Parts: sequence; structure tokens; C-alpha cells
Amino acid sequence: YTRRLRRAVNEENENMLCGGKMKPTFQKEHPILTDMIIVETAAECIVHTRMGLYDGAEAFGLQMERLNHDARTPEALRKMFEYMEDKPIYVTNYRGGQNQGMTEEERMEELKRALLCGATLIDIPADTFDPTPGELTNNPAAVGRQRRLIDEIHEAGGEVLMSSHVFKYQPYEKVLDILSAQQERGADVVKIVTGSSTEDELWSNLEITRRLKQDLRVPYLFLSGGAYCKLHRAIGPYLGCCMWLCVDAYDTYSSKEQPLLRAMSSVRRNLELTPNVQ
Repeated sequence: YTRRLRRAVNEENENMLCGGKMKPTFQKEHPILTDMIIVETAAECIVHTRMGLYDGAEAFGLQMERLNHDARTPEALRKMFEYMEDKPIYVTNYRGGQNQGMTEEERMEELKRALLCGATLIDIPADTFDPTPGELTNNPAAVGRQRRLIDEIHEAGGEVLMSSHVFKYQPYEKVLDILSAQQERGADVVKIVTGSSTEDELWSNLEITRRLKQDLRVPYLFLSGGAYCKLHRAIGPYLGCCMWLCVDAYDTYSSKEQPLLRAMSSVRRNLELTPNVQ
């Protein structure tokens, strides 16, 4: 399957090059407005995609774990991705949602399928092949398999985001340790979700977001959940994060902690932060 994947993606990339276009990328110099879509059907995905395009989406994220399995076929994925036009596409396939009972290998194969069908950025949790609280395994065998998987995705023309969902506050040293471990495994983008349950945790997380620019070599996404997380998610990209994760509507499955796409699009368009020059 991996050989077929590499061959098919390479052929697709060659076709794009012949047409004067490169595969969309998340390696941007400025933070990207990403519309995260969490739905069950391909038809719902297309509706949200069209709303996102009107609201200023510069990229799309599809959380495949929520999709019905008949919406994960190559035909369905290609149709959904076609509506996302020339925007880079980020895909997750976490253990929750409709993935109950699936093996680690099956979930990773679906991510490879999404890459073949047009996705750019593939999310690999940092405990893949060895489920661990806090989503960071240090098991040598599991880490080795992660590295090989990342190499396969790179060889097939994709980019890798590695993620750890901790969901509770972590001091700077711990955040840096986790993101550095992801970086060393070969990820193109590193991601951690901690907690902002108090105002003090929020202010600390904002400072951590700024400091990470000095100590990481790759783009990073540092988010938090909890009662005080919204400001962190809204201004994190002004402090160093590589993207906003937004939603185009608050509906059944969308995260109510993520900012509305049209709101963040308006803020970014109207907030002028150029330093004054004396």
C-alpha cells in the first residue's frame, strides 16, 4: 500500500507541476486561518467548506474520526477536498468519534488515504502505536514506528503535524520537552493542548507561547482548554503559533472553545500591530 501511495502521490504532484501549481502547504511565513470541520457526512462537510470560503478560510481541517465510514472512501474524500479549492488541508483521525474498535494501523492507513486524495498535513498523535496518558510515548519500538511513518508521509509528498493532548496546565519546561520530542521525531509542525483553568494559567500560557519561538526549530501550535482558554486561542498566533484553529459555525460537534472563523478573519484584517518607529 505504501508503495502505491508514494507512486500515486508523486504522479499527482508531477501533474500539478506540469500545470504550474504546487501542492498547497502549511509552511507559511504568517499564521493561517484554518477552518476545522467536524461532521458525519460528506454533504455536511461540503456545506461547511462553502461557508468557510466565504468567511475567509485560508486552510481547512477535517477531523475524519467523526465522519461516517462511507464518507472516508477515496471517492468521497476527493469530492470533499475538491470543494476546498487550492487551500491546504489538515486531517486528523483520533481514537474517539466513530473510530471505536479501530486499530492504530487502520487509523494511520486512513490518514495515508487522505493524503493520496489531496490532504497536505497529517496529524500523528505522539503516542501512536502505544496509547499513553498525555499522548507522548517514549517506548523505543513505538517511536521507531512513528519515525518510519513520518518518513513514508514525507516521501509521499505530505507534511506531518505531531500532537499531544494533555488537557491540563503544564509549566514551560514540560511544554518544551513534549514539543521538542515531537520535533526530534521528524514532525514539520508540533502541537500541544494543555489547560487554562485559571487566569494565572492563562497569563502563563501566553508567556509560554511567546517563549517557544526561541527554542523550537519548526512551526508550533500551542493551545489550551478550560474556562480561560479563549483568549489563548484567539491571540496565540500573534505570539508565535503557526495557525488559528477556527470553526465556521457552532453546531453539534464543533468545539465551542475555538473562535468563529469570520470573527478572527475580521480581527486580523482590522487589528494593526506594526511597531511605531521613532
